[in-house]
Formats: sequence, C-alpha cells, structure tokens
Amino acid sequence: MDDVISTVRGIGHLTMLHTTTKLNFEKYRLRSFVDRLIELGEVDIHDEPVPLTDLSHVIEHTHKAVLFKNTGPERVEMVAKTAGSRKRIAAAFETSEDKLYEEYFKRLTNPQPLVEVPSAEAPVHQITITGKDVDLTRLPFHPQHAFDGSCYLSSAIDYTIDPAAGRRNVGCRRLSLRNRYEAGTNVTAPSDLKRIYTACVARGEKLGLIASFRAEPAPVVKSLTNNILVPADAELTLEGYLDDRGYVEPEGPFGEYMGYYGAIHMDPVFHCTAITMRPDVLHHTLLHGSAFVLDQTDSANITAVRTEAEAMRILKTCVREPIAVYLRAVSGGANTLRVSIRQCAFGEASAAIAALFGGIMRLKHVYVFDEDIDIHDDRQVDWALGTRFQADQDLVVLQGMLGMTMDPSLNGRRTGAKSGFDCTKPFGREGQIPLMRCAARAFKGPARYQNVEQALAASPLFYADIVEAVGSQDGREVACALDELRQAGRLSRDRDGRYHLGKAKPGSTGIVGELYRDPNEGA
Repeated sequence: MDDVISTVRGIGHLTMLHTTTKLNFEKYRLRSFVDRLIELGEVDIHDEPVPLTDLSHVIEHTHKAVLFKNTGPERVEMVAKTAGSRKRIAAAFETSEDKLYEEYFKRLTNPQPLVEVPSAEAPVHQITITGKDVDLTRLPFHPQHAFDGSCYLSSAIDYTIDPAAGRRNVGCRRLSLRNRYEAGTNVTAPSDLKRIYTACVARGEKLGLIASFRAEPAPVVKSLTNNILVPADAELTLEGYLDDRGYVEPEGPFGEYMGYYGAIHMDPVFHCTAITMRPDVLHHTLLHGSAFVLDQTDSANITAVRTEAEAMRILKTCVREPIAVYLRAVSGGANTLRVSIRQCAFGEASAAIAALFGGIMRLKHVYVFDEDIDIHDDRQVDWALGTRFQADQDLVVLQGMLGMTMDPSLNGRRTGAKSGFDCTKPFGREGQIPLMRCAARAFKGPARYQNVEQALAASPLFYADIVEAVGSQDGREVACALDELRQAGRLSRDRDGRYHLGKAKPGSTGIVGELYRDPNEGA
C-alpha cells in the first residue's frame, strides 16, 4: 500500500464484514510486493547511503523499480516506481501481462468486503505518534523536479468523507513539506475532493474501491484522531485535516503528468494530527512528470492499464473484431491510443474513433490500424501512417471537446480539438497487390509437384509459390521453365502477378483481366 493521508471525519457507507477468519496482513503490504518484484528481477537495489537530494536523479535514470536501503540521515528504506511498467502492474494483480485486462475487470466486478480490525491488531498502528510529538520533517520528503516549490511525498492516497453527504472519497495527491505539523497539497485540479472541500455536491469513490482490486477482504482500522477507516496493512498513515481557511497558501510548482510543470497556485493547508506506521516501514515514492521518460512513470502505466481495458470494452460494442489496444505512455498525459482491428464492414475505423472519444474523455489522439500491424512496434506504425493515411480522407477532427486541464496546448481553455487517424487499408480490397506489404519469403516444405506446369495446372500461383511447390532451392530453373511456357504460348498473368496456364501469343505473356492503373502514368 502507498503512504496514506486521512482527512475530515465521519463514517462512509461501506460493506463491512465481521469475521473470525485470520487475516493476512502481509500479503498486500508494499514490502511483500517489492519482494516479489525482486524475485522477478524488476528492482535495482542500493545498499549504500543515498542522500535525499540524489533520489530523484537516480530514479529517473533507472529503468527498473529502485529500492534504497539507506536514504536520508534517518537511513530509512524507500522504494520507487513499483508501478512503472506493465510487468510490475501485472505482478501486483498476480497475473500475466496478456491476462491483465481480464483480471482487472474480474476484480472490478467482484468487490470484496472490508473487515474492520481493532487498533491493537493493525500493523500500521504498531507505532503511533500524536500531538506535539508529530514531526513531518523526519519523513523522507525529497526534491523531485528542478523547479518544484518544495520537497515532496508524491505517493500519498487520501481518504476523506463528505460531511454533508456522508460519502467516502479516495484520491491520490502529493504533499509538500512546510514544517513539523503542516504540509501543502493540491486541491485545485477537478476532483471529488475539490468539490467536497468547496462544499459542492460530491460524487466520491468509496473506500470499497481499494478492496475491490484485492482478491480477498481488506482489513481496515479506524484512525486515531478521526473516524476515517484506513487500510490496516498500510506502511504508514498521516492523519489530519484541511483547515477551514480555504485556498490561502501558494503551492507548487510541481512536475505534472503531462511532462510540464503545474504553475504555483493557492491551496489549503494540511495539518497533521497523527503519524502511524509499521516498525519496519517501507516508504514509497513515485516517478512523476519527467518529460522524456513518461513511459516509466507510475501514473502513466496505471492510466494505461485502465484506459486500455476501457477501450477494449468500448470497441467490442462498435467493432466486430477488435484485436489490440495500446496507450502510448510516452505521450504527454498518456492521451494517445493505438488500436488494431480486423475490418468486417465499411466505416468501422471511424466508428471506433467516435466511440472511443465519446467514452474516454482523456484521449486526445486515436490511431486505428489493420490487424497486420503490430501497434507496439513504432516502425510498423510509422509505415502504416505513411502509406495508409490521407489527411483529406482519413483524418477525423472533433472540435469543442473537453480536454485535460493540464494540457498546455489548450492555453487555459476547457475545450479543444481531438483527432482520429484512420490508418487502415480500404475495405473490400484485400489481396490486391498494390496494397500488400512486402517481405522476404521463408521457403519451406517438400516438393508437391514434379514441375512448373503441374503446379500451374492445379491453380494460378505467384512466382515464390511455384518455387516452393516444386521444391526448388534455387529458383532460376523456375524462371526458365516459365519462359518455356511463354515461348509455347501457354503462359498468362493476372493483374496481381500470378502465373496462369492459358492461351497466349507464342513468345508473349497473356494478360488475364485488366491491369491496375500505373501510378506513374502521366507523371
């Protein structure tokens, strides 16, 4: 679990389970997950002392998750980028990458109940610090980007309750260190917490969402200084409140998910009333907003899994045979989606584009390809974009669409344009040689015919098919055999290049049907 921030007070509407079943407080803790990542070879370990100022540079330049065994003057343990790749997220779901969507929806549609445990049984309450003993400056807040406004904890999950509606809300937010008892936070972005805090109607996520992504009931414990339930198996919690003065203190800048800084803005102040933790607490930090390695950031990879799962579900409602989806985490805000489909009807690519933009607000660009394109391979994607896309016919532009507020290209607007790229072949022209991609032939199998004439008597064939059909390991004798048929007036070819047995003028190759128009004609 991530570090946890608890705010306001009250009890939400939750599915509670009172059970005598012994709970496993270690299975879903952060340290257990990191041990599993180490077994998978997904973690770089630093045993040497590492200053807090060096953490972010090391994290940003390491492809794996990073475990620091001795960081800061307190020599605490901290791990970073535990969700920084698809493989690591699949490990968190205890599944393989190819079954991640299936497991995602399985757990989402089978929510597990919460089990409230006494404080004395909660590992996260083994160490408790309250009142004047609270000291945020002893926690590993650290510098994360060159122009940030302070040092940060970036991996916090906040649990709140709307006092008016009684609804529980869960969000992810950073904390910037101010002093022993106070931290800044960002409550300006559109969110349920913002609506709750500003007394607007809340539509918050329940704490039960945390349990729903586990395969079994989740233990929770009531906080020490308010009535909010938090994961009992967390590594650390910070309890407190946002004071009633409103947006009174400047916070930021901070490196945001688009790869640019979020500017300084006025925000509320978080007051810490208690710190609780495990004795062997493992602190957690994220890679967030580093422009040219966004594909290694935790948020982009988590967003990708969610978006791809949503996209595949949408595509199944509007396209007969969706093949694959791939969210480009390197695109700012992870807003670029690639899709491959097997076309079964006219207009399916356009239908897919419209449905995806209608169903997933954060998307900005959607590319649709045929099933013969591996959408994870940039070379194939660029080739298809360069040869199957014409902007005057295949570009779909939707204007006045809600965009991501942190997108700097919006220049402060709430709406902007979104574009879809139909990079599919013209439907109904399968097998036409001008639309077939070139590749070397891998010849295999024994001879099926004794000579070229026998092979062509069975069916028209391309040259390479003839070579394989007669078991040639050379090919030149096949060309000569074809010329013998030509000289005898028995060879023809269709517009795609297949050879046929048929009547023709001796010495010439007959033409079956009409040829394609020569694109160089008139050039």
